[in-house]
Amino acid sequence: MNNKIKLLISILIALGIGFISALFTKDSMELYTNLELPPLSPPSSAFPIVWNILYILMGLSSYMIYMSRNSLRTPALGAYFLQLVFNSIWTFVFFNSQKYFLGILVLIILIILVLIMISCFYQIDKKSGYLQLPYALWLLFALYLNIGIWILNV
Repeated sequence: MNNKIKLLISILIALGIGFISALFTKDSMELYTNLELPPLSPPSSAFPIVWNILYILMGLSSYMIYMSRNSLRTPALGAYFLQLVFNSIWTFVFFNSQKYFLGILVLIILIILVLIMISCFYQIDKKSGYLQLPYALWLLFALYLNIGIWILNV
């Protein structure tokens, strides 16, 4: 039972970070619908669905790492929490500040941090690393969207 609680807490931490970011940017989300968007841009209604799935996968992976006895656990979880910070920073930069070029720079840092996190996770538990591949792919797509929005709306 204790492990189920730890799993739930791990998932809630990730979802909580996403919720807090969404809470502080909810008034800016309408911005997305008013922007000139690049081809392949999803509807704004797709973002909460995708992000909730990704946050659940993050929580699951972080739980797997947390429960491991590997000596790399602490730096792996450090990379995990650092990328969560940059994930939140990007949300504020892009939506609240509408600094699209700065958003691109933050996303590049975030992608690098996520790749480091995936590498750390993979060394400890291959499944936990694989679970983060959709996140990395989504961030690359977000980078494409951010670049397109910057070009089309500056």
